[in-house]
Amino acid sequence: MFGPLSVSFAPYVQSSRTLLKWIKPVATWYADASGYRKYGFKYDDLLVEEREDVQRALGRLTQREKYDRAYRLRRACQASVLHSPLPKEQWMKPEEDNRYLKPHVVEVSKEDAERRMWDTVTVQRK
Repeated sequence: MFGPLSVSFAPYVQSSRTLLKWIKPVATWYADASGYRKYGFKYDDLLVEEREDVQRALGRLTQREKYDRAYRLRRACQASVLHSPLPKEQWMKPEEDNRYLKPHVVEVSKEDAERRMWDTVTVQRK
């Protein structure tokens, strides 16, 4: 699987204090430089919605999460039409940028893997 939910070195980096000390500032700089927080987005708002697993995960969000996501998307579209990012006080703060969709996408992927496993099982009579 490729994309934002593919193989991650984060657990390895977080287990090493030295690596974390070197990589954390670069990761923070990169997230700030990407600019998605200036438009009020969370990281999971940027996932490609055309993927089947993301579509199914979006269906599992609570009503509040769906509303918040739609609000962020509309607010960012409005800022894009105005050709300027949101005011500084409306930017997404790093501590608020949590992964709300990833657990659902991982769960959908596990279910698909389990379904593929059971679809290929051969039954043998004794």
